[in-house]
Amino acid sequence: MLSDMTKRFIAPFLFFLSIILLPTILLANEQQDSIYRVRTIVLDAGHGGPIPGARGATSLEKDVALQVVLKLGKAIAQEMPGIKVLYTRTTDVNVELYKRIEFANENRADLFISVHLNSAPAPRGRQNKTVRGTETFVSLFGRLDEQEPSLREKAERENKDILLEENYEENYGGFDPNDPASYILLSLMKSQFRDQSIRLASLIQEQYVKSGREDRGVQELSLAVLARASMPAVLTEIGFISNPNEETYMKSERGQTEIVKNLVDAIKAYKLYMER
Repeated sequence: MLSDMTKRFIAPFLFFLSIILLPTILLANEQQDSIYRVRTIVLDAGHGGPIPGARGATSLEKDVALQVVLKLGKAIAQEMPGIKVLYTRTTDVNVELYKRIEFANENRADLFISVHLNSAPAPRGRQNKTVRGTETFVSLFGRLDEQEPSLREKAERENKDILLEENYEENYGGFDPNDPASYILLSLMKSQFRDQSIRLASLIQEQYVKSGREDRGVQELSLAVLARASMPAVLTEIGFISNPNEETYMKSERGQTEIVKNLVDAIKAYKLYMER
């Protein structure tokens, strides 16, 4: 039998859990009870405004990501009639991370795709110019300190943006990448979308490979921008801005056209599979 002390702990915890999760669970159940269709896609260009993201020799992550996202949205509209495309930003402004996924949740998006550019740090504050390739992430349900060092460092770099936001503790409902209690809540919210997110991420990586890009795989990462998604959600790194060759490619018209095609083809394949 449970002790009185344990009961006193469990009761408020379950009440808190129900308050936090009920809206998401109801929405998720509503989506599952209906025939699944990809009707609305939210596209997110990483960083923005005073938060530039990774820096290359001649470009910033925030600018290249926005260029790709705007072209991607236009391509989806042209090639996939009936799909509604929404953007978390269309100009050089910073949108707080919690507002990006909140926007997707409020609009009942069927997919959330965040576009970023990678960077490989080297000792003494320099950049590693040899690392290259693409990788796509889905939300991790484990503790940040249980990840391998390279992924932990990446998560810390991406999540540090929340520390620059006003009232970030209130906005993220106590989100702490190092707190196991946070992931008890978040994993319950996200578990039913994990498989779909991994499928989309895998299809994206397959398309990059078809274009001759180096495949760094699909990985799970503790990312604030994905943590509260009520739909399949991925963050895709389209290349390393710290690598001069990849920076040139991602800035070029040819490179952006190819990346957009990769993403559109992956979305088409995902939609076909899910609606079969």
